[in-house]
Amino acid sequence: MGFPDVRIVICQTGVGNVRSVVRAVERTAPKTFEVVVSGVPAELAHADFVVVPGQGAFGAFAQSVQGGFADALQEHIARGKPYLGICLGMQVLFEDSEEAPGAKGLAVLPGHVRRMVCGVDPASGVAYPLPHIGWNAVEPTNDSARSSLGAVPDHFYFAHSYAVVPSDDSVALATTEYGMRFVSAIGKDNVLGVQFHPEKSQAAGRALLASFFAR
Repeated sequence: MGFPDVRIVICQTGVGNVRSVVRAVERTAPKTFEVVVSGVPAELAHADFVVVPGQGAFGAFAQSVQGGFADALQEHIARGKPYLGICLGMQVLFEDSEEAPGAKGLAVLPGHVRRMVCGVDPASGVAYPLPHIGWNAVEPTNDSARSSLGAVPDHFYFAHSYAVVPSDDSVALATTEYGMRFVSAIGKDNVLGVQFHPEKSQAAGRALLASFFAR
């Protein structure tokens, strides 16, 4: 069986609905790219790009990934092929999460996932609620990071209560303020991770995806 010149595999881990991610990828990827949704880890051997979306709890997601995708994802990244992790798909790149003690991430990057500890909104005197849901500004850490995020800093859509804390500050591509400053995008070599949801972020999300598929 032959494969197209460029193939995008969206991982269907069984945790969360990937339909909106699939639609967003199909709209933004070059028309000559094939987009495949698969729950079969072996498919990643034929992938040029891998997208790992994730919604829900870290424990269930990590268990699902470790149940089959872990080796395939690590091999894909080791080959230097582009990886995009969305929400839990970014968090699972790290070692573990406070949300699920004992559950292991892929440990591709050193660091952990911590529950957000937000302060009080000075304007209202009310504590910032969790989960953090809605639109917020994503501020690139430098010009190179700005390019990775689609060239123009913008607002993206979030839905989370936990945030990554990398051991290496240099992997942080962007931060966001929500009663605390947290890392909202990371990148190293061929790996890109975003805490927000580009598939729900309209023009900003489309720009980010188009930039990723132009790698």
